Amino acid sequence: MRKFSAYDLAQISLLACLIIIAGMFKIPTGIPGSEFQLSAPIAVAIAATFGFKRYFLAGIIASLSLFLLGIHSILNVEISLIFRLTVGLIIVLFGTSIPVLVVAGPIGTTIARFGLAFTLGTHFLPLLVLAIPGMVITAICVYPITKILHTINRKVAGNNHVRNVL
Repeated sequence: MRKFSAYDLAQISLLACLIIIAGMFKIPTGIPGSEFQLSAPIAVAIAATFGFKRYFLAGIIASLSLFLLGIHSILNVEISLIFRLTVGLIIVLFGTSIPVLVVAGPIGTTIARFGLAFTLGTHFLPLLVLAIPGMVITAICVYPITKILHTINRKVAGNNHVRNVL
């Protein structure tokens, strides 16, 4: 098993911070209780750009940090981890083509809502209906965000002296 370099640790930490900060932005959709968090398409883009291992580790760090700070409850952590596992597995199994990226977020949200319904012992459909506007926005935003992250990653990776210094 390969050990993580200082560069890897810094990158994973920065990705966790990106997930945390993006999750703080909640965009109203016009339906009470169904605000959209920008962290969903960013999480899918991170998985597509940086791979499952970095994506999942960054997600765990983000969730644990928010939980330890008292910003997220254990239910938020559950939803996040189910979403991350689902999205990550979809991308690992089916690749990073545009159609896969577009459906990965909504499928991850659907499975996470199913898990939440099971945990709460409530009906699945009302939880899913409230998530539909965010699922649509995620599907629309994921490709441009992925292109931006790919461009940034290429420019940083092309900067060989950064890796050599670290």
